[in-house]
Amino acid sequence: MRLESGGDYDRVTLDREHLEGQDASEARFLDCTFVDCVLDDADLSHARLVDTAWTGVRAAVLGLASATWQDGTLTDCRLGAVQAYSCRWTRVEVVGGKVDYLNLRDTTLENVRFTGVVIDELDLARVRAKGLTFEDCRVRRLDVTGASLKDADLRGIRDLQHLDGVAGLAGATISTEQLVEIAPALASHLGLRVV
Repeated sequence: MRLESGGDYDRVTLDREHLEGQDASEARFLDCTFVDCVLDDADLSHARLVDTAWTGVRAAVLGLASATWQDGTLTDCRLGAVQAYSCRWTRVEVVGGKVDYLNLRDTTLENVRFTGVVIDELDLARVRAKGLTFEDCRVRRLDVTGASLKDADLRGIRDLQHLDGVAGLAGATISTEQLVEIAPALASHLGLRVV
């Protein structure tokens, strides 16, 4: 199948399609399903995805900048660099799979849940999030510089090795163990000398 910029897709099932390098910018996907598709270098910037599910999708590089995703799921996807900055995600669930770099900078997230996902680098700089939840996720690097978090539950993040923008955690819920892990970054932010 060939995706088109500005295309209109309603109740379409894409199964094992190779969609590398295709331009679906500003396209609209309603009640669509992507199963085991390859989306390397695909452009879905400014696309609108509603009631759309991805399962087993693979992409080394994926463009989702300024896209809107509402009532969707991403299950067991294997993604490299995902450029999803300036997006709006509402009631989206990411389950399983692995993402090397997820750029959600300047994005609005509402009732978004990550469950059992491995993310090497998660960029939440200047994100506006309400109801953001992580459950049993591994995140190696996290950037929350300038983030606005409300009802955000980060207790399900483990194996965090590097944190940027510690002040952006204000409003989030973390565990006692996480507090111990981020203590050096918190002390540095406050200008504390620990001896």
